[in-house]
Amino acid sequence: MAVTIEKALELIYTNTKPKSLKILPIEEALGYILAQDITATHNLPPYDNSAMDGYAVKIEDSGQCVKVASCTIFAGDDFHGEVHQGEAYKIMTGARIPLGTQCIVPVEDTKECSDGVELPDNLTMSKHIRLAGEDIKKEQKLLSKGQKLDAHQITLLASQGISHIKVYKKPRIALFASGNELKMHFENVTEYQLYNTNTPTFLARSKELGCEVEFIGTAVDTLEDIHAHIKSALDCDIIITSGGVSVGDADYTKEAFGAFGYEILFDKVAIKPGKPTTCGKIGDKMILNLPGNPLAAALNFEIFGRAIISAMSGASEKFIRPIRAKMRDDYKLRAGRRAVTPGYFDGEFFTVSQKFSPGMISPLGEANSFIVISEECGFIAKESEVKVISTKFNFSSDTFKDFVTS
Repeated sequence: MAVTIEKALELIYTNTKPKSLKILPIEEALGYILAQDITATHNLPPYDNSAMDGYAVKIEDSGQCVKVASCTIFAGDDFHGEVHQGEAYKIMTGARIPLGTQCIVPVEDTKECSDGVELPDNLTMSKHIRLAGEDIKKEQKLLSKGQKLDAHQITLLASQGISHIKVYKKPRIALFASGNELKMHFENVTEYQLYNTNTPTFLARSKELGCEVEFIGTAVDTLEDIHAHIKSALDCDIIITSGGVSVGDADYTKEAFGAFGYEILFDKVAIKPGKPTTCGKIGDKMILNLPGNPLAAALNFEIFGRAIISAMSGASEKFIRPIRAKMRDDYKLRAGRRAVTPGYFDGEFFTVSQKFSPGMISPLGEANSFIVISEECGFIAKESEVKVISTKFNFSSDTFKDFVTS
């Protein structure tokens, strides 16, 4: 019996184990998932400092002409002087303010006078002073286990002088397709053969999602050859195949995996396209068998393949987070099964691809997202709200979100 998409995802999340850990320098940690909480070891800024090029003064000297000290305080100076009433210190942005400073007056807000500079009226306490710890306070939690590290998380780590961190190892994915009719793009095809587009698609997409990828090849439709490809893939964490999962005379993929202790979690999904999509495991290795039709395979990869990868990577935000959008045009479809429908999201409206069917590839080059339409829905009116799932950006959540458009 076919499971719902939600049940299939639940089975994936509960059966996929995160990878083990390793330690990396922060320069090499981009794109990895953090495997520890990070707490600030010191304040940022570490000291009160000037936010402007100007003068360190007392607020009692508002509107007065004050004498300017002979020295200028620069960022990085270890200056230990003190500001007194009637005087000012010239100070540069980022420099530690001298003792007794009550505010900083920007250079452009002053006028020259006989003994120094004339200050504006109504000076206010702490104006243009960056206080110690106003950005980050010591012992504040900066990053959480399960966060993906991008450039700005690296910024936080560097600000605390952290050189090495614990991360989850990246999942290793093995890919192969099966089908006598398939040839790789670097081979010659005859009039009765096709180029294998699925494996290059999954290879590129898996790399985009931060995985290490191994291409095992294209198997012919025999148990012996599929067995050989499976053996070559078993040293990886995830095996993703396409083709051979339906009920045709030459569909041997599931049977072939059975010889290796394949525990099937589900072998049909109530989804259109992609009903034969199968997922299981061999020990801790996750197996995803996708249909051979390119569009069906790619769309199901976006739902189930991404779920496996996110769960195994250790990410806390592993659930689909849809984007709310409006339908560009009226859309009519046949109700009865969850429909995965590709299209283009422009930031406000979702436009269904002009033509698409399970065996097509052209919609993949045009679409940047898709919607999952309820089995009870046969019509979506123009301007109706829909829930868009991006294939170009990784919007995710640490809790399950309803992603079905009804």
